[in-house]
Amino acid sequence: MFTKSRKSNRAIRIIVIGIGITAIVFIVVSLITVKIVYDSQFPRYERPDENVTAQLRYSDIEKDYPRIPVTFKSEKNVLQGNVYGGENTRGLVVVAHGIGGGADWYLPHIKHFVDNDLRVFAYDCTGSYDSEGMSTRGFPQSVVDLHAALTFIAGQPDLSALPLVLFGHSWGGYAVVNVLHYPHDVQAVISISGVNDALDIILEQGQEMMGGFIHMQYPFLWLYQRLLFGEVASLDAVSAINATDIPILIIHGEEDAMVSYEGSALIASRNEIKNPQVRYVKATTSGRNGHDNLFRTDAAIAYIKKVNAAYRVIYDRYDGKIPYAVKKNFYAGIDRIMLQELEPSMMQVIDEFIDGVLPR
Repeated sequence: MFTKSRKSNRAIRIIVIGIGITAIVFIVVSLITVKIVYDSQFPRYERPDENVTAQLRYSDIEKDYPRIPVTFKSEKNVLQGNVYGGENTRGLVVVAHGIGGGADWYLPHIKHFVDNDLRVFAYDCTGSYDSEGMSTRGFPQSVVDLHAALTFIAGQPDLSALPLVLFGHSWGGYAVVNVLHYPHDVQAVISISGVNDALDIILEQGQEMMGGFIHMQYPFLWLYQRLLFGEVASLDAVSAINATDIPILIIHGEEDAMVSYEGSALIASRNEIKNPQVRYVKATTSGRNGHDNLFRTDAAIAYIKKVNAAYRVIYDRYDGKIPYAVKKNFYAGIDRIMLQELEPSMMQVIDEFIDGVLPR
């Protein structure tokens, strides 16, 4: 009997030890996997060669839209920004860009705001284009950088005297709302294709890569993001919106493949939002109801198709190995203004929103 009991206890100990070792291995592997996968999603983004890309370049508009370069610190990194419309005194629009690009992605919008008598402050986030940083680090970094930008603005007499409106897309759309957790004097916010919570978008995109297994990694994702950003990692847009009564415009495309309309999108949390000053716009028109195409005109969409078809001919001719000179010559013939033409109806929604806050 005694021998049997000892054998039984020994078997239990072996099972417990086995479970413990398995748990430790799982935790260690999960932590390593989470760090590798998380960091890989937030690399550094260098400014692309503007001779072989279709984006509007500052050199295309420099003559009519002079800008003043500025720099400011965000934690240990120096960020590069620019001020446009230096003579305009109606208000200041701060542009927060999406991940993977920089402030110049929004030159068409910047032009539009300047033409409407607004001054514009636009900057490259950490790890993006002309700003310092080995990587973009994570979604909360956009909030950290915007907070730093607004702190810098508050210290500039000529900028801080202007009424302040925040305009952000995607990464920036998340930042312009979550930065309301800080005590900045903001009059209004425009959030486009934004998310509510940094962890929500990580889980949503992680599911595309890893399936349901990503949810088993939730505690490790939470921990790693918390270690990177501290309390900023736990901020959510809904709480920020409900703690203020300023006007907020939320725009999202119903076919957004990057930030799911009924998933991680801020607009998906509309039933939890109590601020009566919030307005929602659902983009439904085919061809401009996704993540990056919300502002394209029908003419721009048609022109993009034409340009893509012409590029495909060259791509096939060289079997995908297009010589740089040929590629440069192709892009030199593109009408970048037409390609980036802003949809008047969408911009009218934004203009009317701003007019309600900053009368002409």
